[in-house]
Amino acid sequence: MALLEMDWIGLVITGFATLFLIGEVLVNMRGLFALLGIGFITVYFGVYVETSSIIIMVIIYFIGLLLIVIDGKLLNDGTLATIGLASMLTAVALPAPNLAAGLYAVLGVLVGTGASFLFLKVFKRRDMWNKITLKDQLTKEAGYNSLNSTYEALVNQEGVTLTDLRPVGTIRIAEKDYSAVSNGQWLPKNTTIRVVQVDGTKILVEPKNS
Repeated sequence: MALLEMDWIGLVITGFATLFLIGEVLVNMRGLFALLGIGFITVYFGVYVETSSIIIMVIIYFIGLLLIVIDGKLLNDGTLATIGLASMLTAVALPAPNLAAGLYAVLGVLVGTGASFLFLKVFKRRDMWNKITLKDQLTKEAGYNSLNSTYEALVNQEGVTLTDLRPVGTIRIAEKDYSAVSNGQWLPKNTTIRVVQVDGTKILVEPKNS
């Protein structure tokens, strides 16, 4: 098709592919976004990649996506996410027929990644982002008496993030620094936050204006 031969079409295809694939990781869409994302990226690789190399490019692309998921769920330091994003960019840039098409494809991945976080404002957040927060409650009502009174007093207090919360990071309240976790949200540095829950020494925060 003549449309698929245009350089800019790579931006559209890789943009939607990344948008839906990362969106499926962030929100619970029961696999619908995953199917749409796989469909778009399959079209892209099917058009630009030789049959003998398509499996390799697909593997590189999805390894990159997997690294982003692992970083978001377990490490939260951005290292694997950066490597993962670089892998995805490499996978879409190498098969492009020319430099312009490659740049469009790379831009599509970047735009799709950023836009995918808009789904968090519309759809239910996937439970996987909450499993590292406060699912197991060590509360007095549950029979635990080890709740640190100093931390308990932090509930409803306001502070500021000293690092990005992705979703784990460091906050400052009343000139003291604490490790805290947001409820699946990625909060940038210097965001004003409020403590909504404390479980032992685990502090759950949310943006002040939420």
